[in-house]
Amino acid sequence: MSDLLKELNRNTFTGWLVRALGMPNPVNLLRQDSGYSEYPFKGKTALLATSGGYLEGDVHGMLTSGGADVRNAYNLKDSERPDILVVEASGMTTVEDYPQLYEQLQPLVRRIAVNGRVLVLAPLPRQAETAVAAGVARGLEGFARSLGKELGPRGVTVNLAYVARDAADRLDMVLRFFCGPQTAYVSGQAITVTAETRAPAELPRERLLTGKVALVTGAARGIGLATAQRLRQEGAELIYLDIPTAAGELEKVCQKLGGTPLALDIAAEDAPQQLIAFIREKFGGLDILVHNAGITRDKTLGKMPVSFWRQVMQVNLASIVAIDEALLKAELLRDSGRLVYLSSISGVAGNFGQTNYATTKAALIGYVAALGSQLASRGICANAVAPGFIETAMTDAMPFFTREAGRRLNSLKQGGQPRDVAELICFLTSPGACGINGNTIRVCGQGLIGA
Repeated sequence: MSDLLKELNRNTFTGWLVRALGMPNPVNLLRQDSGYSEYPFKGKTALLATSGGYLEGDVHGMLTSGGADVRNAYNLKDSERPDILVVEASGMTTVEDYPQLYEQLQPLVRRIAVNGRVLVLAPLPRQAETAVAAGVARGLEGFARSLGKELGPRGVTVNLAYVARDAADRLDMVLRFFCGPQTAYVSGQAITVTAETRAPAELPRERLLTGKVALVTGAARGIGLATAQRLRQEGAELIYLDIPTAAGELEKVCQKLGGTPLALDIAAEDAPQQLIAFIREKFGGLDILVHNAGITRDKTLGKMPVSFWRQVMQVNLASIVAIDEALLKAELLRDSGRLVYLSSISGVAGNFGQTNYATTKAALIGYVAALGSQLASRGICANAVAPGFIETAMTDAMPFFTREAGRRLNSLKQGGQPRDVAELICFLTSPGACGINGNTIRVCGQGLIGA
């Protein structure tokens, strides 16, 4: 569905009225339809603001190898508007370091190009030598989130990565995602990058998933379909899973994209065994599993029938755990595998009438944090993705004013696209995301709810 507010802003006859009323004027977000390339920053100007920390040299080299024209504040011309700003703050350990942050960035932030990207690299608080240093590191998260809300109306996304001292070599793919068009609707997020997970032998920079077998549940439509398309674009061999009533849609998807359909109700008691037998016979193993399938059965707790509670628990949580346990027991998840789970903003902040749904989505956040640590020695990463207001058939069916409110309650002042969620999932499934394990990352345009 089109965004009416965007259309009114761009109409010669109505634009003046919208502006006079003080309503938002959402920018067209920078996205791309193609996959990752060897030189994603070609033609881009990147500004590197440094604190003399342990990441400076590595970051400069990674931006340059990606094709960026890397500058500092002193050799940036007055007329230039940088597309990328990386704040290398790994050397900040004292309160006295904050004025330097202000002095470097205050003259620059208004010069960042529309649809620019800002990434703050902070020291990992738990590695700090003093309580003050830990507090200073954590303060950078408040800085980044606030800056995201200031720059968001111009389509600029601002994110932060806490980077362990031994994890500088895990940053290349992090920079390529958070400083590129793939992060159009990911803003105000704080991720943790460590070297605790074994890195794969090869870290490709294009066609990232060539040779990988990926399974996406709920793949017939919406976010699941967009995810399958994106993984396929990066070279993965796809298994498209959805409920038997969607078998016809699955067949059409496979005919168009290539891959293998699997009509299966994941909530069925024998679903894990059926799935294991299918994977073993057809592929011999699995590299990527995206748990996207889920349902809602909304009612306030006082009015919720027990069937609503049990259905949501079974589909959104119990079936996922059962499939994972069967897959690991059968040793079909290969080393350096990737597990991605669709959580929700509801799991972060709760939502009226969704005690059942929010419980399952919050449980997944705790689940990945523990599971990622357990599987790290095999190079396997488990992470969760929490979408906000994404333009789907479900949001199209909302009442007009409810839909409009959902679109505007974020820093970017608009809804996201299924492709935006798929981009984050694709990044997390890539070999280069080996430093990110046990994280939950929102795709919500820095939504104000749960921020």
